[in-house]
Amino acid sequence: MLRFLTAGESHGESLVAILEGLPAGLEVSSERINAELARRQSGFGRGKRMEIESDRVEFMSGLRGGKTLGSPLAMRIRNKDWENWQNTMAPEGRNLDARSVTSPRPGHADLAGGIKYGHKDLRNILERASARETATRVAVGAVAKALLDRCGVFVGGHVLSIGDSRSSEASFNKPREGAPAEASPVRCLDQTVEKEMIRLIEKAKAEGETLGGVFEIRAFDVPLGLGSHVHWDRRLDADLASAVMSIPAIKGVQVGSGFGGARLPGSRVHDAIFHDKTRGFYRETNNAGGIEGGISNGETIVVSAAMKPIPTLMKPLGSVHILSKRKVEAAVERSDVTAVPAACVIGESMVAIVLARHMCEKFGGDSMDEMLRNLEGYKTYVKKL
Repeated sequence: MLRFLTAGESHGESLVAILEGLPAGLEVSSERINAELARRQSGFGRGKRMEIESDRVEFMSGLRGGKTLGSPLAMRIRNKDWENWQNTMAPEGRNLDARSVTSPRPGHADLAGGIKYGHKDLRNILERASARETATRVAVGAVAKALLDRCGVFVGGHVLSIGDSRSSEASFNKPREGAPAEASPVRCLDQTVEKEMIRLIEKAKAEGETLGGVFEIRAFDVPLGLGSHVHWDRRLDADLASAVMSIPAIKGVQVGSGFGGARLPGSRVHDAIFHDKTRGFYRETNNAGGIEGGISNGETIVVSAAMKPIPTLMKPLGSVHILSKRKVEAAVERSDVTAVPAACVIGESMVAIVLARHMCEKFGGDSMDEMLRNLEGYKTYVKKL
């Protein structure tokens, strides 16, 4: 089973990821992972930390000569700002400097986490709750994408909206059609809406505000048959929704037409089935988002997610001092105006990780060669139906 764990704090020395269950013989490069890490750090509206960090991965185990060994793959991303925080975040000793946080920020894990774990200094919560942790997920996602590439599967994403500026038509139905999003500072395919988004972000920054938005992830050429209807925790759509919802600040996830389909009659929602000798079974619409009954149906998988505005505000909301209980303003940490373009990259990673896990589960194999033989045999079987 493909699974991963991460460790590390936002201002700690390093972030660490351990990925277990990879087949042997998968080509993995630091160049590819670093490119994905750079994508996560880009996007109009990001904060000053992106000027400090330039994330680079270091392999610690599980790789030799650029290929996986079948043992756990361990990766590290150093925090370049560590030298300014080592007296605050020292793992040992009691003489920590006074960068304590006692004014919980509305919308963050500060208060709930502080009460749950018994901390009076809320830095003990925010350091791990920080979205900085997602750098490790993108590193793992880059490896997952490498596996999916070998299997002919492509995952890409784009931003549909930031604030009330929305692209209603722009999407992509083939991998190459998503390429323009890479050149957009807000990862939007619609150039007119892109300009509106940038103006909106600039206005929010001037007002000390933050903005949320919606992004969409598409996975192409996913084989029919991933996931299962037989148990709740084996459904592919449930697995994807859980993974994407786990990204900080995500408050809603839908597959295919999602909430929009709830407003329409069934005849306008469900995708009619066709068959010919060349294509086999296929659909001319994809309101299901490539998943029916918890199982991939061979169409493009479409997952979109709603991200709330970042809760750290330059003009902070009211709060309560966790010790004295007096009324105060919420704490202010370095923050972005919006991180929707970055969240889109993280969304790609989480979708890729889930799909890679299901590919490994269905097609098995201790090596990539064995896994690819199993996959090709299955594709031949499906074509004959």
